[in-house]
This record gives sequence, C-alpha cells and structure tokens, in this order.
Amino acid sequence: MKHQSPLRAIHILPLTALMLISGCGKKEEGVSTAVPPEVGVYTVRSQALTLTTDLPGRTSANRVAEVRPQVSGILQKRLFTEGAEVKQGQQLYQIDPRTYEAQLQRAEANRTTAANLARRYETLLKSKAVSQQQYDDALAASKQAEADYQVARINVQYTKVLSPISGRIGRSTVTEGALATNGQAQSLATVTQLDPIYVDVNQPITKLLGLQKALESGRLQSSGENQAQVSLTLDDGSAYPLSGVLKFSEVSVDPTTGSVTLRAEFPNPDRKLLPGMFVHALLKEGVQEAAILVPQQAVNRDTRGVASVWVVKADNSVELREVETLRSVGNAWLIGNGVEDGEKVITEGVQRVRSGTTVTAVEANNVNLAAEFAIKSKASAN
Repeated sequence: MKHQSPLRAIHILPLTALMLISGCGKKEEGVSTAVPPEVGVYTVRSQALTLTTDLPGRTSANRVAEVRPQVSGILQKRLFTEGAEVKQGQQLYQIDPRTYEAQLQRAEANRTTAANLARRYETLLKSKAVSQQQYDDALAASKQAEADYQVARINVQYTKVLSPISGRIGRSTVTEGALATNGQAQSLATVTQLDPIYVDVNQPITKLLGLQKALESGRLQSSGENQAQVSLTLDDGSAYPLSGVLKFSEVSVDPTTGSVTLRAEFPNPDRKLLPGMFVHALLKEGVQEAAILVPQQAVNRDTRGVASVWVVKADNSVELREVETLRSVGNAWLIGNGVEDGEKVITEGVQRVRSGTTVTAVEANNVNLAAEFAIKSKASAN
C-alpha cells in the first residue's frame, strides 16, 4: 500500500486556497456591479382640486294632488286618458249636475224676491210706512238669499271635477256610474308634477360640520356659484344629462341616523326621472388649493392600518414613508401630509425594493388619475 508524501500534500494546500480566494473575489465583484431594479414612478403635482361628495338619495315629486269630489252625485263621464299629461283647470270628470242646477234656480228666485222686498222697504222707510226693524230684516234676508245663490252656483261648478295642478295623471279609481261622495277618503285619481323633480339625500352631520370647519379655516375655498350645482347618477350607472341646484337643508338632525336631509331640484323635461327612484347625487363642496393626489396603487397599509408609500429620493434611493390619507378622490388618495410637490412615488415594481435600495425610476404606465381639477373650470371661466 502506497502512502502520499507529506511534501506533496503541502504543495496541494496553497493551490486549493488560491482557487477559493479567486472564486470569492469573482462573487463580490458580481454583486457590486449588479444593475439597479427598474420601478415605475408617478411624480406628484399639487393642483387646485374641486372636492365633491357622492350621496345616495331618492327622487320625489315636486307636487302631488289627489283629486276628490267636492259634491255628491253619480259620475257621468271620465274626460281624460290615464297616464296622460293634464293642465291645471282641465276637466277630469263630470258629476250629474241636474239636482244642483235646480237648487241654483230656486236660490236665484229667492234672491230676486228678497232683493225686491229690500228695495221696497227702503222706499217705504223714507215715508215712515215701515219701521227701521222691518227694513233691517228685509235687507238681511236679501243678503242671505244672495249667499245661498252663490253656494248653489259653486256646487254646480263643482259637478265639473277639475285638475288642481298640471302634471301626469295616474289611473282612475272609479268608472262611469259610480257614486262620488263629498269628502270621501278614496281619491278619484292622482296628478303628479314631474318637472321639475326633487332629489332628497342624507348627509352625516359630522361630514357637514367638517366641511364648515374646512371652509372657515381656509383649507377649502368656496367654489362660488357652482357650489350649489349637483350632478346625478342613475341606479344603472348612467349619468343624468342635466344638472340640478341645491335648494335647502333640513334645520334638524335625524336622531336615529345622525344625518341631515338635503334637497336638490332637477329639471325633468323628458320625464326620465320618476318619483321613488334610487340615485346618487354628486355635490360640489369647494376647491382645495395645492391638493396632493397619490394613485391608490402606490399606497400600502400595514397590519395597523397605517398608510405608507415608497418614495424615490433625489439620489435614486428608496424610502418608505408614512402618509395621511384624507379621502379618496376618483382612483387616487388625497394626501394630508407625508408627500411633497414634485416627489416621486412608486406604483410599479414595489415588490423589488427595500428601504435604502437604489433603483432606476421610469414613468409608470399604470396611472391614469380620474379627478375633477378646478384649473380647467377656472380657465374656461376666464
């Protein structure tokens, strides 16, 4: 059996160590020359922003009138088409007028007799042929007969049931031959005025107080006449083409919901809006100067719910920074503090960065902010 020479082993060891040192040197050299990861960034710009609030609500009719008979009688005719537009004062039904016409003729005869007697007593009073008391009684009887005549004439007019308002009339609850009774609980028909139409929305009182404080502190600027304008989105997601005007808000808070009812008025010439529809109203609150918007895909939240963004600094190193998100605006977050104008936030390639990492920043392709900036409206106004 052959044994390896000690001298030969001594020569082999330095050669092995040299190879290991050479391999380590090549590995360190590869790390130092690695290419920085490429990330997509969005450059933050401060702009004047019109802030809006999206509130759910329902439509309600401008005016609703239930048609009821003022006198009793048999309905002879129905003079309208169900679902049609009717005008104020248009005749809707005809009640049998014969009884009331006879009462009118009798009242007219009594009025004539009483008036003649009063005039005769007035002549006789001058010659002391009748007493003052007789003349006063004849004059009172003449006035009473005149009042009875006016009531009989009004009853004849009431046999023609007229529309109290202009609008669209619904179905008729009675037909010809039915008995109509003065003061009955059931209405003959209902007329609804649809143009204009109201939209009632509920806004939390905390939101309303916050808006007032922001306007008072100057953080929000009033948008002037446009502040009262309201736009509408229908239940199917389509936008209503006409804008409305905010009319008023309730003077009391609903104790069960803690909200205040706001009412807006919208033109409705095509009768596209019907009472009871569910809609979304977009109310303009005001304009925030120098608003900072950050795309939602750039904002991350930890287990505590704290929002943060990755910011690329001037030396192309990456820094994780906490931010204050005030509210969502379209597909972006309105930032209170944490990011300044001109800084770059990472929206693509976040998984490839760590704090302090040097990166290559390029313009992101996944950002398309949808927000209503006030600059365009100011330019058009000028």
